[in-house]
Amino acid sequence: MVQSPEEHLSKTGSSKSPPSSRWAALGLLCAAMFMVALDGQIVILAMPSIQADLGFSVSSLQWVLSGYLLSFGGLLLLAGRMADMLGHRRLFVIGVVLFLASSVLCGAAWSQETLIIARLVQGASAAIMSPTALALLMTTFDEGPERNRALAIWTGTGAFGATAALLIGGVVTDLVGWQWIFYLNIPVAAVMLALVPVLLRESHAPTTERSFDFGGAITSTGAAVLLIYAIVEAPTIGWGHSRTISLLVAAAVLVALFVVIEKKSAAPLVPLRIFKSSSLVSGNLMMILVGMLLLGFNVLVSLYAQQVLHFTPVIFGLGTLAYALMDILSANVAGVVVGKIGYRIVALAGMVLFGIGALLMTAISPSGSYFSDLFVGLLVFGSAVGTCFVAVSIAALTGVPDEDAGLASGINNAAFWIGGALGSAVVATVAVTYTNGTGPAALTEGFQAGFWACVALAAVGAVIALVLLLLPQPAGEEEALPATH
Repeated sequence: MVQSPEEHLSKTGSSKSPPSSRWAALGLLCAAMFMVALDGQIVILAMPSIQADLGFSVSSLQWVLSGYLLSFGGLLLLAGRMADMLGHRRLFVIGVVLFLASSVLCGAAWSQETLIIARLVQGASAAIMSPTALALLMTTFDEGPERNRALAIWTGTGAFGATAALLIGGVVTDLVGWQWIFYLNIPVAAVMLALVPVLLRESHAPTTERSFDFGGAITSTGAAVLLIYAIVEAPTIGWGHSRTISLLVAAAVLVALFVVIEKKSAAPLVPLRIFKSSSLVSGNLMMILVGMLLLGFNVLVSLYAQQVLHFTPVIFGLGTLAYALMDILSANVAGVVVGKIGYRIVALAGMVLFGIGALLMTAISPSGSYFSDLFVGLLVFGSAVGTCFVAVSIAALTGVPDEDAGLASGINNAAFWIGGALGSAVVATVAVTYTNGTGPAALTEGFQAGFWACVALAAVGAVIALVLLLLPQPAGEEEALPATH
């Protein structure tokens, strides 16, 4: 049976859209990425208001943040592969609809349980939106300079969403109430749903088996959920607690079972061949560290600003404007530079900037001020976010075929958010361990220790980037650089 061009395009996604349509589609996909990144952290400065209104205890309040991370990180691999099987645009629309509905429920939450459940659903919808949006980008732009530019814009938007979360969350909470940090999503999601049929083409791989790897889905999702749950609970109950250890052991067992299942499956959820790519593996290792650094740093700096410097959410939110602007600027610069010298050197530079930014923050003092203690550190760290986000995303997605686009995108997003959950837990543990007392001096000492932990994480990332730089480039993984004119 002869297929029409439209039918063939729907199945393969191999024919690209006209240039103007491609860039308009990128704008839509960037809006999705911005919302996903924003909502992951926008609650940080709103949490005291949420606690006062809904009566959360200190231990249960963390689930307003962690619930999103748990469902998001746990479902990313499954959502990415389902998108490859069922169609990237179809799953993207489902994700946006769920995100819209859960945002309404979050804002209207009348109890602690309602808000936590709504955040879990919101995280699940983000787990669908994020890899499908990235997969749609990859099937819209050919690999090479144009895709690198699109990836730079897309990842820069995500990095900006993560840094702007403090700015927007603080201002909105103080001016109109915490409910509106969720209601902001409603008009954006509605516009996106209206534009999807106009700007996005359906795509999935014709070679993808329609049989479903239930064993792989159950073990991978279970392992991710148990791992994140153990990580977010550890600062409260202790890393050496029997429950923490049991959860980590159970997650490791599920990972081992997952590997065995994938080796034997005729249609694996995650074909293990994908990990033969050195750029994918090293890129995702660095993305874990980017997540750890970004979320860990944001938690520390917001706590120091509010608990030691006594900034209100709106004042501190406005103070992060320079942080967010440096993120945007560096992402755009990195997008251009990657096209000239490759992602390896840029990734190394980004990790070095992370280390310098965190090192500057170790000098915070109990009697500090915004310009003497925060401003320069925020500028440097913000430049690291945009630089590293772009470089490691391109590293993790270079050489990935269209039929694995959703999966590779899911792995990349999972790496960031699992890293984020781990980073916030690690720095919180370090800060609490080194806090001896309740006064500003004691709190500052704990926060300084947390920033030193960030310096150590950046050093590990720099070593990985340096190893990647020194390794010979495998055949088929060449960095796509623009032609010389």
